[in-house]
Parts: sequence; structure tokens; C-alpha cells
Amino acid sequence: MQKPIVKKSTIEIEIGLNADKHPETIHWKTSDDPGSVGPQECKAMLLSLFDKSHLDTLKIDLWTTEMQVAEMDRFMFHTLRSLADTYYKATNNLTLCNDMQAFVDYFGKQTGIIPPEDKQ
Repeated sequence: MQKPIVKKSTIEIEIGLNADKHPETIHWKTSDDPGSVGPQECKAMLLSLFDKSHLDTLKIDLWTTEMQVAEMDRFMFHTLRSLADTYYKATNNLTLCNDMQAFVDYFGKQTGIIPPEDKQ
């Protein structure tokens, strides 16, 4: 049985496309941030939704034309790390969370986000 809804929040995302329909700008805002000065700009976004009836994931992955590869590496690093944390919070499966974090560590080292350890 679902608990009654006592509040609703809105997240708005606005994508500015160029003539080739590639994202040039991405802005977002939320109704839960009353002190905000307006929409916030970002260079990339990932949105995943789990469809209740089809038990499948719907997703939108967008990045602006000015997003650099090094920025994408950093974005993916933080996203992967966050996914491992979210997975653990939802499942308490420490073994798989640690395996995911090991990949995040590998990814970070391969992309240079995590500096190589000094060899002595």
C-alpha cells in the first residue's frame, strides 16, 4: 500500500539545440530550491527511469558540443562512483558494491583522474 502524497516537486530540463539538433546548452532547475537564482547550466546529463509496467530502463544521455573528453571522463567517473553507492544503499550488497568500486578505481586510474601511485 502506497503512502499518501504530501508534497510534489518538479525538475525542469531545457535543452538548446543547434541546427544539426545537437545540444548546445543544457539548463535545469527544481521547485525545491527556492533560493535559486534561476536555471543552472551544465554540460552533460544522464537520466534513467525504470518503467514500472515493462520492467525496463528508459534513458536519455546528452552532452553539449563544448564538452571535452577529459570532462566526460570525470563525469563518468563521478557517475559510476555514485551508481555504486546508490546500488549499495538500495540493496545492502557490499560484495557487488565493492566490485563496482574496484572498476571505478580502475576507470579513474586509466583516465588519469586518480593519479598513479608513486613506485619506490
